Amino acid sequence: MEQNPNGAAAQDGSSSRAARPGALKHTDSYLPAHLRASANVVPVTPGINSEAYDSELSDKLGDAHERPGSPNYFSRKIVDHALAASPPPADVKPGDESSQDQIAEGEKQSKEFNKRLSAAVMGSTRRDSMSDFRAISPDLALSGNIISATFNIPHSLKYRKGADWELKPRRGQSALFDAFSYLSSDEAPWNHTVVAWTGEIENPSDVLSPPGTPPVTTVHQKSLNVLSAPIPIDGGKAPPTPPLVDGLRIPREDMQRLEHQLSHDKRIKTVPVWLADDTEGPDDGVTLKDQARWRRYAEHDLYTLFHYKQHEPTDGRAERAQWADYYRMNQKFANKILEIYKPGDIVIVHDYNLMLLPSMLRQRTPHMYIAFFLHSPFPSSEFLRCLPRRKEVLEGVLGANLVGFQSYSYSRHFSSCCTRILGFPSDTTGVDAYGTRVEVGVFPIGIDATKVASLAWKDSVNEKYHALKSMHEGKKIIVGRDRLDSVRGVAQKFMAFERFLEMYPEWRDKVVLVQVTSPTNIEEKKEEAENKIASRVNELAMKINGMYGSLSYQPVQHYPQYISQDEYFALLRAADIGLITSVRDGMNTTSLEYVVCQRESAGPLILSEFSGTAGSLKDAIHINPWDLTGVAEQINNALTMPADKCQAMEQSLLAHVTSKNVQYWIAGMLRRLVNVLGNRKNIISTPLLDRSMMLRKYRAAKKRLFMFDYDGTLTPIVGDPSAAIPSERVITSLKALAADHRNAVWIISGRDQEFLSHHLGHITELGFSAEHGSFMRHPGTTTWENLAEKFDMGWQAEVMEVFQKYTDKVPGAFIERKRCALTWHYRAGDPELGLHMSRECQKELETTVGRKWDVEVMTGKANLEVRPTFINKGEIAKRLVTTYNAEMKALDTPSHTPCSANKLEFVLCMGDDFTDEDMFRALNGLSAAGDGTAEVEADNTFSVTVGASTKVTLARWHLLEAEDVVECVALLAGVGGGGSGAEGGVLSMGEVNLAALSAVEDHIPK
Repeated sequence: MEQNPNGAAAQDGSSSRAARPGALKHTDSYLPAHLRASANVVPVTPGINSEAYDSELSDKLGDAHERPGSPNYFSRKIVDHALAASPPPADVKPGDESSQDQIAEGEKQSKEFNKRLSAAVMGSTRRDSMSDFRAISPDLALSGNIISATFNIPHSLKYRKGADWELKPRRGQSALFDAFSYLSSDEAPWNHTVVAWTGEIENPSDVLSPPGTPPVTTVHQKSLNVLSAPIPIDGGKAPPTPPLVDGLRIPREDMQRLEHQLSHDKRIKTVPVWLADDTEGPDDGVTLKDQARWRRYAEHDLYTLFHYKQHEPTDGRAERAQWADYYRMNQKFANKILEIYKPGDIVIVHDYNLMLLPSMLRQRTPHMYIAFFLHSPFPSSEFLRCLPRRKEVLEGVLGANLVGFQSYSYSRHFSSCCTRILGFPSDTTGVDAYGTRVEVGVFPIGIDATKVASLAWKDSVNEKYHALKSMHEGKKIIVGRDRLDSVRGVAQKFMAFERFLEMYPEWRDKVVLVQVTSPTNIEEKKEEAENKIASRVNELAMKINGMYGSLSYQPVQHYPQYISQDEYFALLRAADIGLITSVRDGMNTTSLEYVVCQRESAGPLILSEFSGTAGSLKDAIHINPWDLTGVAEQINNALTMPADKCQAMEQSLLAHVTSKNVQYWIAGMLRRLVNVLGNRKNIISTPLLDRSMMLRKYRAAKKRLFMFDYDGTLTPIVGDPSAAIPSERVITSLKALAADHRNAVWIISGRDQEFLSHHLGHITELGFSAEHGSFMRHPGTTTWENLAEKFDMGWQAEVMEVFQKYTDKVPGAFIERKRCALTWHYRAGDPELGLHMSRECQKELETTVGRKWDVEVMTGKANLEVRPTFINKGEIAKRLVTTYNAEMKALDTPSHTPCSANKLEFVLCMGDDFTDEDMFRALNGLSAAGDGTAEVEADNTFSVTVGASTKVTLARWHLLEAEDVVECVALLAGVGGGGSGAEGGVLSMGEVNLAALSAVEDHIPK
């Protein structure tokens, strides 16, 4: 396309056609489309000068200072609920006035529109103040601070040693960064800080040479004219960039320089997270190796599964290491947040990269106010079951007070997964987990409509818009702009367009599909068949152009490259139809920006029903991308739609986009969170056990005490109590744990002596307490001590009579007789009848035997037990702690080294039953004093309840099932997944334990 002296596009129709990429030369027509020079040398938009790309401008102006009067994509204007009327479409036809006159008219209309939009917003809405939020629930004591945790900082970084860091706006996530910009502005009542990873850091190599020396190669050199920037041959790859240096060493002073730059950013205050496994620590700097490793698990496993894609099964070695990195990355985020956190702060965690973070924060700060928002789809339980670490991912998210999703279907899937996979009760509004309720909400994200409107009508955009219209004069333009991965539906779009041209031959040579595909930012393995999408798209484009095109017309204009912001908005404005055919998508902001850009032209929007915006943009034309004929029919309907109907559709869509914008989204989620916190301010959830913290405390302790329940803790609950046999891994782990002379390991169970001796008695280093503390067997001995031998057992005959009466009423019930207790089991009977009769039996016993004898009636899991009042597990726990502390004090002689104030330095107590609450109560009392006089310090005490998430417990930590208990014991004992020890290294350890160990050692052990 030729240029006029003033930079405007030439209006000559013949030159327009001659410059179109469809006019291919015969010499390269045999080549694939992405290899044809005649196609690649032509830019997306003709008639552009050398200042088209914002990256070039930012290099010249610097990112710290914006040019007055020329807003970039991060400049923000507030817009909330209000809607401003769109100006009428311009009556000027191309050719009636000069291009410059049209540009001036467009700029005038844009200013008027933005002025009315801002006036309507400010006149119809009142900004929330901090006092408004505090008034919702004064007891919350909100500090006014918000900490937003997201994976990447809003900048891409270039590093040169000893110099200021080069910061450029990061591509993608514009809506999220707009929300951060709003929270950080004076318009919001909050003090806002973003905590995020630095992202992969570029380290361009600068070679010094005399002035005027030409470069050895032009690779990685900036083009003199941005239009000559190379287009990647492979559409799935990003344009050439300086290579990421593996083993990049960043000194401490350069780290501090970046931290200072980000903390003083005028737009968004950011605290960077440095991700590295440098065992030397960050005191003198960090060494960054294989920087992309931190995103691999999230993008290879979570992103793909959340978009309903599955990988072929592998041996699991790579996944184990990737999970360990994912776990460790989330923990580093938790560490950084806790460095700046103050009581009353609100923490908002964003997206699938940080799904473990809410639980990690809850483990260390139980009273923290946490919200989690997922920007991607969430799959149904049938798909999530395919994820090996499904349980850990769900548990991580459930550490939040509020979990937000883009659409109702995603929130429903999440609640269903919590019930079907974890067994947690749930409904459409939340999940009952860890003794509290996690609320679930739907918060469709929006865009900053006012900012988009101002950017889309800049002079530079107007120029490109008219050039595009001139280039495709006389033709309808269908526009698509997507990332080139398999979930965006580009292949489906091309096939549907081919079907359209086949079904409606009258539109041939009258419609052009302009498709821009930017390289995906998701790491995908090239050997997978589903990731050959770039080749498939190119083949479809060539097929359509070969069948329906000519030397002067190509129906598909495919550009596999990044485009500038100005080109992007010009493309959306020039479109007659916006076509989005995602096969699975979270929130597609292109559709929202298209609506704003069509306020004059009112081009219909065709939107996939699988897109996250489909539920919000109900007036758009919804299509199923898999129904090619249906999509083709809707394209024809959109092209033939009457103007008044197009205007009505546009006005309705514009009303939604301008009112439900990004400020409305983040403010609405914050209001909902404060309401949730206010309604449940007195409920404290029991956090999931922090295995890495437990391992650190264990390694630092010189004397440790372990107390384990048996049924439901070391072994799962089974129908027949005699079938609850310990697994080989349980036996191996207990042996390894008890073999350490620093460990005292006790089994404190309601089982009788015979059962415990038969199954675990061969481990002589173990101590036993049978029948809830009636009998004890110390480590290294084989004799049992009867603690209840002086107690009158005459009550047993009366209890047996009552138990027998109810056994006859409940088929399948039976009586278990112990030396000091009697237990009535009904787990083999009808559950409803058994529960009802157990309550009747309990009432009868409490009003008869309980008043005559010093006994108590205890309810358990499908059982009822009567035992002497003075016998319980809590008394045994007290006895053991005080006994071991007394022994250590006795050793404190001049000939012995004092051992940490002569008391236990690590206590782990695990149980699942009501009777185990006595142990937790006893330990809470023993560790209550905070002045160092307690029998055991609270930070060194790990009381862990096992089982249902809804139970209210005195324990400080929570695990879901017996398998998790065995995993924790194996972690401390160093036993691998096979139960035969850890000599197999990383491969012998479970993935969860490997992740905890990696977090403690700050690298993946070899």
